[in-house]
Amino acid sequence: MKIADQVATFDAAVDRAFAAIRTPAVDKVAYRLSSAADHSLLWHISGVARALAHGDDLGWASRFSLALGVESVVTNGVLKSMFQRVRPAEYSELAFHHGLRRPLTSSFPSGHATSAFCVAAIVDGGPGWYIAAGVVSATRVYVRLHHASDVIAGVACGLALGRIMRPLVNRHS
Repeated sequence: MKIADQVATFDAAVDRAFAAIRTPAVDKVAYRLSSAADHSLLWHISGVARALAHGDDLGWASRFSLALGVESVVTNGVLKSMFQRVRPAEYSELAFHHGLRRPLTSSFPSGHATSAFCVAAIVDGGPGWYIAAGVVSATRVYVRLHHASDVIAGVACGLALGRIMRPLVNRHS
């Protein structure tokens, strides 16, 4: 069995597992959370809130937002254009009535997962940040905008980018 076939089998199995939990009640949470993370807005707000909570360090918040900009260029500008993966088939059938933005980029890797785990790695703030990153990432499979393998690749990219940028963001001014 080819790797592409194994990935497709894995993605289908994960999607079947998500299908079992798709309900109107979970939709309300998943679609809103997924939408809140568009353009890393959720993470920019979290960064400012963290900076304010840690002594009004707006220099840190600026470096943090700049790092998210770099992550976005790498993910959405470079990686997605290299791979050009088609989004799940259900994507074209979605009625974007939950306020979800219709993505313009390709599916691989998940930008939401990349930014979420980049943030968790930069702040290195404990399990809460990684749990939040995981939940946001999972919403992308739940709302059928990504294959599970897109999310896994995004997690790996985000962790790598976050580790690389952590010393630059967290340097003392």
